[in-house]
Amino acid sequence: MLKTPVVVFTSLSLLLSLSCAGDVKSRSCSDVRQAFTTKGFSVHNLPHQEISGQHLRVCSQGYTCCTSDMEDRIGQQSKLDFEKLVDETSLTIRTIFTSRHKKFDEFFLELLDNSEKSLNDMFVRTYGKLYTHNSEMFEDLFSELKRYYTGGNVNLEEVLNDFWSRLLERMFQLLNSQYTFTDDYLECISKYTDQLKPFGDVPRKLKAQVTKAFIAARSFVQGLMVGREVANRVAKVNISPGCSKALTKMLYCPYCGEMPGLKPCANYCQNVMRGCLANQADLDPEWNLFIDAMLLVADRLEGPFNIEAVMEPIDVKISEAIMTMQDNSMQVSSKVFQGCGHPKAAGVGRSARGISDVFNSRFRPYSPEERPTTAAGTSLDRLRIVWRTMQHSVIDIKEKLKESKKFWSSLPDSICAEDEVTDPDEEQCWNSHTKGRYFPEVVKDGLTNQLNNPEVEVDITRPDTFIRQQIMTLRVMTNKLRNAYNGKDVYFQDSSDEESGSGSGSGFTTEPEVIHTEPPMLEADKSDPQPPADAAGPQQMPSLQLLSAVTALTWLLLLLRWR
Repeated sequence: MLKTPVVVFTSLSLLLSLSCAGDVKSRSCSDVRQAFTTKGFSVHNLPHQEISGQHLRVCSQGYTCCTSDMEDRIGQQSKLDFEKLVDETSLTIRTIFTSRHKKFDEFFLELLDNSEKSLNDMFVRTYGKLYTHNSEMFEDLFSELKRYYTGGNVNLEEVLNDFWSRLLERMFQLLNSQYTFTDDYLECISKYTDQLKPFGDVPRKLKAQVTKAFIAARSFVQGLMVGREVANRVAKVNISPGCSKALTKMLYCPYCGEMPGLKPCANYCQNVMRGCLANQADLDPEWNLFIDAMLLVADRLEGPFNIEAVMEPIDVKISEAIMTMQDNSMQVSSKVFQGCGHPKAAGVGRSARGISDVFNSRFRPYSPEERPTTAAGTSLDRLRIVWRTMQHSVIDIKEKLKESKKFWSSLPDSICAEDEVTDPDEEQCWNSHTKGRYFPEVVKDGLTNQLNNPEVEVDITRPDTFIRQQIMTLRVMTNKLRNAYNGKDVYFQDSSDEESGSGSGSGFTTEPEVIHTEPPMLEADKSDPQPPADAAGPQQMPSLQLLSAVTALTWLLLLLRWR
């Protein structure tokens, strides 16, 4: 008689138990739907109550608020979120190289433009038509120097040597206008420039100062460009399937488990980021060497030359160089006649005005008190202002470069340190399964250390070839910077030779080509070792002022460039 009530009671208890269990498992997804809506997702096909998660491939297969379609969408969104995180975190370093490259380049080109204008103003006022009729020599020199600075295929030593050779040829003709010189004879004269030293030691000193200054400036601005392009390229991450899965699990699986407000634990985030950015971290050693080389060249740009000490006596030195040529004209002519042979006498009617008269009237030494105070003086002041501004720019760049060291290896920590990414409370954060402390150890950075990464599957046997290309780009640029620091020129392929391509690799050879600073000595043919009795007679030389002007331009430009 007692069995029936017991059975009924048991059945009712079981039913009640199942009903309660069903109520517990069928929790509402309203909070999740609201969170997804806030993120911009469509929730049209999202369940209103939890469903079985057996269809999920990344998130937990327990009861969930996510469908397969939603898991695919949060997988794509996690990639976009990660790319945005890397882009925002690396924005500072990319901006440093972009803005400082632009600023340095503008300052240096303005320095060249102002030096050309300053010299032009001075020579127009001082030499008038004599200069303006021959100003193309100055323009050509500035053009070649600018093309060298901007990465053109220009041998700076050859440009400077050619300038002095041309100057010697023109002056020699003026000093010996009673003779007729063929092109072959003039070419022979140019071969004796180094031996004769007609301008004293000025060309040698200028060449040393100018080459070091231009080499350093060009390498430095190219280094800023390479740093900019490498940073921009590396910031565009290549997301592997293993990384994509780990990102989805870290950023959005809490939504599917009805914990949409739960942020990942900091240590958990670091393991995911170290796995996803393993190849970027391997860029760090070469990046640090590149930054060190940039800092060395920046030190060269700061000194040891002082712009005032260089510019103040420049016109006086130019006059001294021209006067040196005048004083040594007899010896120079005699040696040239011995080496190149006896030239043919010119016809009658050639002016024989005294060379001393020409020099004394137009090429007397220029004293500082006589400097122009209007246009030329203003240009000179502008040069100093531009240079000082540029010096402050170099100091600023150095500080920013120092801050960029170890950037790529510290990138995972920088991302995970953001409050909007992780929760600082170790007990109230997402640990990849639920709310609570994350216990696995944080792996070290770099590809080889990801073998035991608990969160990201990384194939350590397959380095990212794109990242390796950037490492090689940095290595090549570092070698060029080191050569520039030591005063050795390196070859940058002329960008005009490239039909396509941009960025750090465009316009460069893969290996630096060092150009030695001292060219070999040339010997002239000696067609007639006996000089004529009337050799080296004095005469008029109107183009001599042009020669002085050319010399002046070279001096000013070169000295300005080095400081």
